[in-house]
Amino acid sequence: MQLIISSSKESLAEEFSYQFQELTETQASVHVALSGGSTPKVVFDYLAAHVELEIDWSKVFFYWGDERCVAPIDSESNYKMTVDHLISKISIPKENIFRVQGENDPDAEAIRYGKVLDQSLPKANGIPQFDLVMLGMGDDGHTASIFPDSINLWDSAKNCEVATHPDSGQKRVTITGKVINNAKRVTFLVTGASKAEKVREIVKEEGNFRSYPAHLVNPASADLIWFLDEEAAKNLIS
Repeated sequence: MQLIISSSKESLAEEFSYQFQELTETQASVHVALSGGSTPKVVFDYLAAHVELEIDWSKVFFYWGDERCVAPIDSESNYKMTVDHLISKISIPKENIFRVQGENDPDAEAIRYGKVLDQSLPKANGIPQFDLVMLGMGDDGHTASIFPDSINLWDSAKNCEVATHPDSGQKRVTITGKVINNAKRVTFLVTGASKAEKVREIVKEEGNFRSYPAHLVNPASADLIWFLDEEAAKNLIS
């Protein structure tokens, strides 16, 4: 595990963006599972504004680690957020974008998207392998759309599962632990003081860390990077 602590969301976005650029320069193709949320939004803005011309987008393939079961034009759609802040501003081929069809029946879509991953991604250990999985972490310690009250979904034998948000009841399609931990690299993008306690518990393996899905992120590659701003990391500094 590597910790990269930045002074702000913007400097975190810069650090991540140049590491992402380096990744695209060292591989023939880069398959990425994207995350939703406020921090990736800042990262996408930075990529589009400052790094867009430095990346050969024809070799980048976008997927989603999770998606809300809403239409692609809905304000809650992770796909729409990515289109607004990144995809509409870069020259990535349409055929390189594999969205979760959140407008469809959730159970059927989880099966369909699991097959998309099987058919479109390289395999390692018989499991689809991303070059990069981007993750966020909620205030409750959830990641992707695997929540503490449904942490058992992490160990599913399927590539994708249907999750239910514990408060809103909203259905979501999420990739599972076997796919996340099979990635070549996994990055957390976590900012804000509200995340600081969970970050401390997970990184230091203290308190209730075993009840948080985010603590289960442990890629076989051992290439796990936490990008944190100072507020999220404040409880790590003794």
